[in-house]
Amino acid sequence: MNILKIDSSPRTESSNSRTLTSALVAALGDAEVKTRDLANNPLPLLSAEELVALHGSQPIDSDSFRRHQQLSDQLIAELKWADTLVIGIAMHNFSVPAPLKQWIDYICRAGHTFHYTADGPAGLTPIRQAYLVVATGGTPIGSSVDFASGYVKWICQFIGVRDIHIIDASGSKGTPEEVIANGNGQIDALVSQTAVA
Repeated sequence: MNILKIDSSPRTESSNSRTLTSALVAALGDAEVKTRDLANNPLPLLSAEELVALHGSQPIDSDSFRRHQQLSDQLIAELKWADTLVIGIAMHNFSVPAPLKQWIDYICRAGHTFHYTADGPAGLTPIRQAYLVVATGGTPIGSSVDFASGYVKWICQFIGVRDIHIIDASGSKGTPEEVIANGNGQIDALVSQTAVA
């Protein structure tokens, strides 16, 4: 198994999402793991012109753009190496944190992670399964004001991920200790189901 683990919480200590993404990777067993910490090693910002060029067919003739394009290629190569994706999502203002949105902007590229067909877009990554660990201060996961979990789930489907699982680490589950315990229970159940399947 090749696991790509993405962490996005700005908390390096006492982060529920980081605690649970690490627990999940350990529970998945023998695997090669690559980790990208988007909060502690943020991606460089794309200008409006560079963002349009990265997603279009007319690249900009500049050293800055070439560096962005090379980074995008590297991030996409990490995705195509993986068969399992683990993403820690720390909900900010009811949606994903800015560093995670930057990563999404870098990796969603036509002809690389998806392409257009007569039936609509189809994903091009080989990822079999994704686990989304969604931590919130209290917003219930799946509620009408959760604009994080559904969005990242859709992005995963968009780039071709087949099976997507959400681990609910919302603060509505109780104290931090209770949230972690509940999350570990969800992880155990999911890993057991995967092993049986």
